[in-house]
Amino acid sequence: MTPHLIDTVAGFDKMLAALADAPRIALDTEADSLFHYWPKVCLIQLSVSAGARDSVIDFLVDPLRVKDIQPLGGRLSAVEVVMHAAENDALLLARAFDFRIPRIFDTQLAARILGWPRAGLAAILEEKFGVQSDKRMQRTDWSRRPLTSQQVTYAAQDTHSLLALRELQIDELRTRGRWEEALDAFAQLATIGEDAQPIEARTFWDMKGVRDVPRAQHGLLSALWEWREAEAQRRDVPPFKIANDAVLVALTEQTPSTHAALNRVHGLSDYVISRHGDALLRIIHEGRLRKPPAHPPHRGRPEAMLDDAQRARFDALRGWRARVAEQRGVSLDIVLNSATLLEIAKLNPLSVEEMAGIAGMTPWKLSAYGGDVLRVLKTK
Repeated sequence: MTPHLIDTVAGFDKMLAALADAPRIALDTEADSLFHYWPKVCLIQLSVSAGARDSVIDFLVDPLRVKDIQPLGGRLSAVEVVMHAAENDALLLARAFDFRIPRIFDTQLAARILGWPRAGLAAILEEKFGVQSDKRMQRTDWSRRPLTSQQVTYAAQDTHSLLALRELQIDELRTRGRWEEALDAFAQLATIGEDAQPIEARTFWDMKGVRDVPRAQHGLLSALWEWREAEAQRRDVPPFKIANDAVLVALTEQTPSTHAALNRVHGLSDYVISRHGDALLRIIHEGRLRKPPAHPPHRGRPEAMLDDAQRARFDALRGWRARVAEQRGVSLDIVLNSATLLEIAKLNPLSVEEMAGIAGMTPWKLSAYGGDVLRVLKTK
């Protein structure tokens, strides 16, 4: 069935009527972070059951054309929403539109709880439903209008089979005794977006390789970084489309003083050299005398802050977790994530009740693992 492109108020109202009785809605989003400095939600894909067996209706909501989509948020807050890798989309919608989605079924999380070897959506859709995704669309500009037929097809595929995938996963989760575990994990997704903050501004210290550059050269590197950010904002493109981090590091290390020397910097485009060469040479000349920016607070590995006894407990807990994960055929964090193990090692709880206040120790995990964790702690 051809997806319905919702790009008018009338179409949006008609879609809301169609969603009114749906017990669950499959959802995905597309943004334009590869093409703009300030990314935005460019498309919201929705799929609902049409009533007949295996019949699905797909909607593609264009928030660039339909400016007021708040009524959709109300609908999403009232039903179960099926998403793949839900945290990304739920947080994006919370930041952009203040949507809250309290009931989520995450098909990626379900796949990981089941220990499926491939948890990416494209791989699952191909394996389970024979749907092949057009990989070219992963780098398409979703902010351009009109949407192409290839974009429409690709976008609709992302949600069209999610409802069927949910049913398939529920059957397997129940058969393998992991349904309660999945429900417990899904319940933790309910708070996504409650404290959603705007995307933090990029900082000089977020650059790849910055800590490998000698401290004495950080003044020059920060000057180049500020130039790139300003130019990226002016052109409204991602910073890497001006010059990637490796190029800024190379400019800092090589300190070219002529256009010919700029041409020898690997990765620096002819366009940037021709348009900004003089500015770059000036920045490099002046930046060599610039003071390095203040160091941010130390961000070392959290386990480095443990004392000897805590470290022994942490290592023992990691060993236990590795054995459980291997036995169950899941990744380590599906058992317990490292932050939770770290808190347990630091607090050294003496009972399951004391463990209940530790982030990540959900009701199911307390029941399934609490006794084992206490036994591990007693050996240390």
